[in-house]
Amino acid sequence: MASTRVAACHVASHFLSARESLDKAISLMHQAARNSANIVVFPETYLSAFPIWSAIRPPTENHDLFHRMVQESLYADGEEVKLLQEAARETKTVISIGFSERSPASTACLYNSNLIINATGEVAVHHRKLMPTFFEKLTWSPGDGYGLRVADTPYGRVGGLICGENTNPLARYSLMAQREEIHISSWPPIWPTRVPTSASKEGEKEEQSQGSANYDNVLANRLRAAAHCFEAKCFGVMCSGFLNQEAINIIVSGSRSPGILKGVLEKSPRGVSMFLDPTGTPLPSFTVDEDTKTQKPTEFLQNEEGILYADMDLDRCIEGKQYHDVVGGYQRLDVFQVQVNRSRRDPVVFTERSDIGEE
Repeated sequence: MASTRVAACHVASHFLSARESLDKAISLMHQAARNSANIVVFPETYLSAFPIWSAIRPPTENHDLFHRMVQESLYADGEEVKLLQEAARETKTVISIGFSERSPASTACLYNSNLIINATGEVAVHHRKLMPTFFEKLTWSPGDGYGLRVADTPYGRVGGLICGENTNPLARYSLMAQREEIHISSWPPIWPTRVPTSASKEGEKEEQSQGSANYDNVLANRLRAAAHCFEAKCFGVMCSGFLNQEAINIIVSGSRSPGILKGVLEKSPRGVSMFLDPTGTPLPSFTVDEDTKTQKPTEFLQNEEGILYADMDLDRCIEGKQYHDVVGGYQRLDVFQVQVNRSRRDPVVFTERSDIGEE
């Protein structure tokens, strides 16, 4: 197999604007395709926002933001997805894109979802995050196992999990057992877990006793992604969103503490986008100057928007299986058994019979 080129789009969505975010995504797909990318990856819920407000604003302040989130979420079979499918066919690329999904059964039930669309325009994987993490439960409902699938594409067998799902060993194992060669982990732009205390002496002592105001999500994400690559002997794509000023302004608008929230958003560790090889080691990557088309070696993207590229020789997924093939020769199938329910969980099943009441 020829080398596969993957493009990780470390970009901001047009916050809470599905159509503008979609137009930007399609433009980036064409840009990546012109640079010979075979697979184009977008961050967690790129369409059309990650609800960071739920981490730092009280729920009683967030009704308007939730209302906008619902309005700017997408149906999985909606017009926006059809445009993505068309763009995949035009660019002959495989796409992985996160989106906030509207349920067809409810006016406001949402899922944290991801699509893998094949180069033919076919939706190969439609995954709903199994369990929203922490404050995400204020926006999204739990998904199901239907999307725990690996897409068989012309450029390799591609699977993916959303953010905290990469902490779930059974979810990861279910993809390993489907001969996954490229694993996509998608992440938000930041992950606030604390609002820093005031700069008083007591506050300073409290922060010192608790450690840093927010845990190092960059380290946490890389540890999880690298562990999966090492265990699965697959390549890894870490793709994080980018938090821009437009998003910060919307999140703090209407808050009772705009100054404090602005500081949290600006000082929280930014997510990174990077690539890993089947040993969990960073894979050489590069950005492309669009004017000169020259490649600039770049280990990761974090504090600026851009597209990061890497070339993957999928034959490198083989050697490590000699040491630890955790779904083959390094597993005790007589001791452990994993069962995965991949049925789609619908809220109601309607049965209509024409013979009811007939004698």
